[in-house]
Amino acid sequence: MNSKTGWYTYFPSDLRWSRSICWMISCARWGGSEIGEVDQVCRRLSQNIGNDTHWLREWSRMGEKIFILAKSEEKKGHSLTAASHYLRACYYFQMGERLVSPKTEKSMSIYKKSIDSFKNYYKLVDRPIIQKVEVPYKRKKLPAYFVQAENTKKTKCPTVVFFDGRDVTKEIQFICGVKDMVRRGMNCLILDGPGTGESVRFRKLYLRHNYELAGSAAFDYLETRKDVNTKKVGVLGISLGGFYASRVASFEHRYKACVAWGANWEYQKTWKIRGVPAHSYMEIMNVKTEEEMQTEFEKFSLKGVVDKMKCSFLLTHGANDNMVPMREALAHFRAVGSRDKTFRVFSKKEGGAEHCQLDNMTLGTSYIFDWLQTKLK
Repeated sequence: MNSKTGWYTYFPSDLRWSRSICWMISCARWGGSEIGEVDQVCRRLSQNIGNDTHWLREWSRMGEKIFILAKSEEKKGHSLTAASHYLRACYYFQMGERLVSPKTEKSMSIYKKSIDSFKNYYKLVDRPIIQKVEVPYKRKKLPAYFVQAENTKKTKCPTVVFFDGRDVTKEIQFICGVKDMVRRGMNCLILDGPGTGESVRFRKLYLRHNYELAGSAAFDYLETRKDVNTKKVGVLGISLGGFYASRVASFEHRYKACVAWGANWEYQKTWKIRGVPAHSYMEIMNVKTEEEMQTEFEKFSLKGVVDKMKCSFLLTHGANDNMVPMREALAHFRAVGSRDKTFRVFSKKEGGAEHCQLDNMTLGTSYIFDWLQTKLK
């Protein structure tokens, strides 16, 4: 435990690595990891802390071990057992690959295997029902999953469009509680938006500030489906996705509700304290210099934007978030123009006080999903 933090830090000298480990452990309840497997990898990682090549090697090693185990169980006809292994393999592959920048031929091959692992998972698992879909976007397509609502007799269900963060992916988003969301009678459309996941790695859809284009594309896609009630659609974004979702709802007024799972007021003022190297942003923006990156960052502000929002709005924030200062969260919330808006701050005492409630994701996701269920009734 690092005395400067209020959460579990496996590597006290490296908060970036520790944050990822905390995230993995938090997602164990949704089948994303096993603490014994995480601990095995961490013991090997401790020999070379801070070396991202070592990080990728050890997580892909564990991912490969679990992938082989999944294949073996699948051949035996143990579909559910195999599915659970494929899901963990996907998570280990992706959590290992996400810290690597610039991407390499090796990291890209690992990422492709993570996609294959997730595909095997949803083909074998009994629930929830997951469809791989493509969302038309600017003459290209955004890769996405449509996860069907459960525990409902409705033929047209409320739906949540879920955008990822800077280095989150649609597969990781699914692992972060989507199974619990759809149990509340809501569909979920999970996307790799511009700058994330498959979109940036394989389709050259780079990160831009005007995410309302992706938000409108997602809504247009939902209007083509017969199982969606388009009068009851919400948008959710995690971490930097809190910026995306807020901007989407401010310009695309077809959305009935918006959740920023993490505050983002003026990203250009806070990106450095997040511990992410500049070249990582440059890669997903497709810019060559830090000056070009800073020019793009100037557009990542919600000032003069969120005052246009009209739908119900929720902002969740951790009181001990060391990536986004409270003043940024307050500025974000106060500027939102919606009459119906809620600011939920999780305290250190109750848990969920870290960035995006990574220290207690059950508290964060339960609150968010219940709020969405209420607003989209």
